[in-house]
Amino acid sequence: MRAKLVVALVGTLILSACSATPIASSITISQSDVSAVSVGNTSGFSVSRVVVLANGVAEIIDSLGGHALLKGRDISSTEKSMADVPIVTSGHQIISEKVIAAKPDVVIIDASSGPKAAIDQIKSAGIRVVQTPESWTLADIAPKIAAVAAVIGAQKTGVELIAAMNTSLSASRISTSARVAFLYLRGTSSIYLIGGPGSGADSLISAIGATDVGAATLPHAFNTLTAEALVAAKPDVILVMSKGLESVGGVKGLVQLPGIAQTPAGKNSRVIDVDDSLLLSFGPRTPSLVAKLSQALAQVMKK
Repeated sequence: MRAKLVVALVGTLILSACSATPIASSITISQSDVSAVSVGNTSGFSVSRVVVLANGVAEIIDSLGGHALLKGRDISSTEKSMADVPIVTSGHQIISEKVIAAKPDVVIIDASSGPKAAIDQIKSAGIRVVQTPESWTLADIAPKIAAVAAVIGAQKTGVELIAAMNTSLSASRISTSARVAFLYLRGTSSIYLIGGPGSGADSLISAIGATDVGAATLPHAFNTLTAEALVAAKPDVILVMSKGLESVGGVKGLVQLPGIAQTPAGKNSRVIDVDDSLLLSFGPRTPSLVAKLSQALAQVMKK
């Protein structure tokens, strides 16, 4: 009888321990989980050959129905639909010879495109170079689309794309009291930051109806991650980039960082990771991403 009781008690303790310990896994959103909003362009374009060296612009042109215009791209254009467009950069550095060889009517750049010497060389070859605005928030997307549409002569289609994206975004907001912390992690370089106002992620978190605890309590777009700040912020959910999560050893490694285990998010392993090139892309895939984030937030809050 005593032996049976011991066995029963041990079994009960094991089951209790298992039910009390959250599964150390995250909800992942990859590029294959989202799709771009697009509109068909029934009119002609003002250009026929375009090289894109600005982050996110190739995707916009694709969504405007101008994929056939693309004759070169930079490495940041990682969508599967871009696989047939040659890369004309080495890393993020422009190779002017490759750009000129593509014989573009126009080269589209943004403030981060470089080096300047390569851009000057392209201009010296008589090729038109146009700088378009960058997008770091949801509010930046419409002006960027309008600027790109103007460059390729698709202004009317640009207006249609902006309207379609706004309609899609308005359907993604949920009612939630969830508190979310965006962490930028690069464990191999010992970089541990928490997003604040202007990180870009704050715009997405607000779009799904949640509260960005870093934006609400910290002074800078990116702040050094401290145990004190994180515990005080009390996030219910942690949002990270996929490679960042991988760099700290996944969820198991994440909860070992100072302060994580003391938060509701850490105690319940409530973690959402998003593909690095997708999270802050702010373009035609963003409405789909916001919808997926809404779904992931609802799912992870059940833990």
